[in-house]
Amino acid sequence: MLAVNKRRTFEIIQIGNDQDWPSRLFDMLVIIMILTNLFIAIFTTFDQAEPYLELLNLAELITVIGFTTEYALRVWTAEFLYPAIPPRQAAVRYMTSFSGVIDLLSFFPYFLPIFFPTGVVAFRMFRIIRIFRLFRVNAYYDALNVIGDVIRGKRDQILSSVFIILVLMISSSLIMYSLENEVQPQVFQNAFSGFWWAVSTLLTVGYGDIYPITIAGRIFGIIITFLGVGMVAIPTGILSAGFVEQYTRLKTFNDYSLEADIRFVRLEVEEGHPWLNRRVMDLPLPPGLLIAVIQRAGDVVVPRGDIVIEKGDHIVLGAEGYQDEVGIRLKELILKERHPWVGQKIKDLDISRQTLIVMVRRDGKLLIPGGDLELMGGDMILLYTKKVIRDAVEVDV
Repeated sequence: MLAVNKRRTFEIIQIGNDQDWPSRLFDMLVIIMILTNLFIAIFTTFDQAEPYLELLNLAELITVIGFTTEYALRVWTAEFLYPAIPPRQAAVRYMTSFSGVIDLLSFFPYFLPIFFPTGVVAFRMFRIIRIFRLFRVNAYYDALNVIGDVIRGKRDQILSSVFIILVLMISSSLIMYSLENEVQPQVFQNAFSGFWWAVSTLLTVGYGDIYPITIAGRIFGIIITFLGVGMVAIPTGILSAGFVEQYTRLKTFNDYSLEADIRFVRLEVEEGHPWLNRRVMDLPLPPGLLIAVIQRAGDVVVPRGDIVIEKGDHIVLGAEGYQDEVGIRLKELILKERHPWVGQKIKDLDISRQTLIVMVRRDGKLLIPGGDLELMGGDMILLYTKKVIRDAVEVDV
């Protein structure tokens, strides 16, 4: 019973889906606490907050208790987040992970003055670290991950445009220094002064502390100003185009595909089981039934034909129209000819980090979804997302 409750606790505190309302409610509660804590950190810097300090301190205490409770629950259920390692090691891995450190810093500085009263002022400065808690909001909404996907996908173009801007800045600083140094040596003292002018001009900041006064310098400044507007617009256009491509791809994914539920069950191979020590290709599987994955000692084994079934293996079987099984639900995706995935290799697919392709079925044959496998129209793809996996009661894939 304790193991079941721990598993259910893990499902609730993870990112929920629309069907798991307790988990979705927990996600909303955490986001509200994050935003409330951030509001308190900002509002307390205003003089108008003086009459409300007692209420703000109480609200901050409540949110800190919430963060502490969440952190304790995540440490307690870390074995389900890292099922391949022992529970204690899983807890340590979570505590030392990026999200674990942010979770710890979101509440730990609040309690430091209790143990070290002499350092209250210094410890209150550490509490500003709680703003890093905002990084967790990105985890609760996969739509926010589009930003990172676009930057990674367009990184080559962005780096190229930044390189061009740097070259333009350096050349502009040297030219402006040569034009203005003799006339105003106290302003354009060296090439760095010209570089500061180039940065403020090209990035359209224009502080006005350094500016040309010669005719040639002003003409050159006008030219650089126009070039600066165009150069800065290049990375902006690249990112804008990337966002349009990403959302168009997500839309056409649903427009040009057929989607159907497929049900999976888990089978444990024990001593005396008829499948023990037999190869996958030799198993007497009935029509319409297939082996999706094999779980062995915490690892996932691709069910190739020459794989031998061993004692303790957990075999995930998939079938359509099965009614009596209790297991996870994956998705069967049939690619139409106009689907954006057709003609692309799996390693080149721009899919969410929460999505995993399990296998590909083509002309009645099962294909291993290797990175170099090129998808074709009519392919049936078995895939699942992180949200769907969370519905599973016993299977961790």
